[in-house]
Amino acid sequence: MSQHRTAAANPFRQPKAVWAVAFACVISFMGIGLVDPILPSLSHDLHATPSQVSLLFTSYLVVTAVAMLVTGFVSSRIGAKRTLVAGLAVIVVFSALAGASGSISGIVGFRAGWGLGNALFIATSLAVIVGSASGGFAGAVILYETALGIGIAIGPLLGGELGGISWRGPFLGVAVLMAVALVATLALVRPTPRPERRASVLDPLKALRHRGLLTMGLTALLYNWGFFTVLGYAPFPMDLGTHELGYVFTGWGVLVAVFSVFGAPRLQERLGIAKALYLNLALFAADILAIALFTEDRTVLIVCVVVAGAFIGINNTITTQAVMTVAPVERPTASAAYGFVRFIGGGLAPYAAGRLAEHSGVHAPFYAGAAAVAAGILVLATGHSLLAQAERNQREEAARAAAGEGQRERLEDRALAEDVGSAS
Repeated sequence: MSQHRTAAANPFRQPKAVWAVAFACVISFMGIGLVDPILPSLSHDLHATPSQVSLLFTSYLVVTAVAMLVTGFVSSRIGAKRTLVAGLAVIVVFSALAGASGSISGIVGFRAGWGLGNALFIATSLAVIVGSASGGFAGAVILYETALGIGIAIGPLLGGELGGISWRGPFLGVAVLMAVALVATLALVRPTPRPERRASVLDPLKALRHRGLLTMGLTALLYNWGFFTVLGYAPFPMDLGTHELGYVFTGWGVLVAVFSVFGAPRLQERLGIAKALYLNLALFAADILAIALFTEDRTVLIVCVVVAGAFIGINNTITTQAVMTVAPVERPTASAAYGFVRFIGGGLAPYAAGRLAEHSGVHAPFYAGAAAVAAGILVLATGHSLLAQAERNQREEAARAAAGEGQRERLEDRALAEDVGSAS
């Protein structure tokens, strides 16, 4: 069994095409935390309220969520590589337009276009990595979540450094980096055959009729409500400069990456999917509650925000693996359906946090975020038996991946032995 786990969890031995897509994922996920350090300066320079500025998250994530419904429709007609390229190209254009804009409404609108490209890229990139990566499905998901964590970690750092020059810098910086990722994808990713069956726009919605997928999606919606409350509103009560905010959220992102790769597999191996998620969600809810109680204590606020990265990293990896194995539908369809539901929560939370703070004080958004994550535990518990089935499915897939890897190594050894024998 330990050999199976090792084979499934080793994400570092991959074809060039997988690394190209993973690099593009890093740049794409930088867009999530990139704007955090510049939120207060945007509010000041463009004379916007925190809730108006938070619409940068809302337009980006809500459009991402809705566009998830069409990703399968598009990729099944033009192929995965062309869908990746289209998504990257859209991000390049709209991130550059956001950097050139002069109003908060313009930036919000261009972030919506950015979200469209993000949806095309995210859903397809996960499917490409899962389909092309060696080491089994679990290893592919860990690689994907590693890219997410690294992107989230680098995004605030780059945003802080470029934002210290001008709030336009982070947007233009992403445009340049995404152009590099676009070239790498064109050069290294081979064209993929189109699926035999063309997907329908309704496929992700139909997939949500499966109880396991719907349960995981609703849990993720509530969890993302807490996640993006912290990400989208915590910079305001911190009252830090652009560079300092960048360092805080870089620390947060580093924990996301570390616990995605190392913490999540070990916790799942020790406790199982269900108990690991229950414990992690409970600790995350407690962390947000501490933020709510001590919002005006800058030190406590910073520490709790950074520590939240550990819970987010664990949750992302374990949940993504569970989603892909709990539903009896094609993985791109499961990814699109899950993304649609969870990003709705992530998109609405920052705006709701700003409005709550305006009417009920700075503590209120975090009380609501903690309550949402706690409610996610109750929703998840309704699918406890399905999580056990997902765990069995993962063990079987890990066993198959290990067996296939062993067979490949035996064939390579045999071929090497034959070559040596012929040479002698």
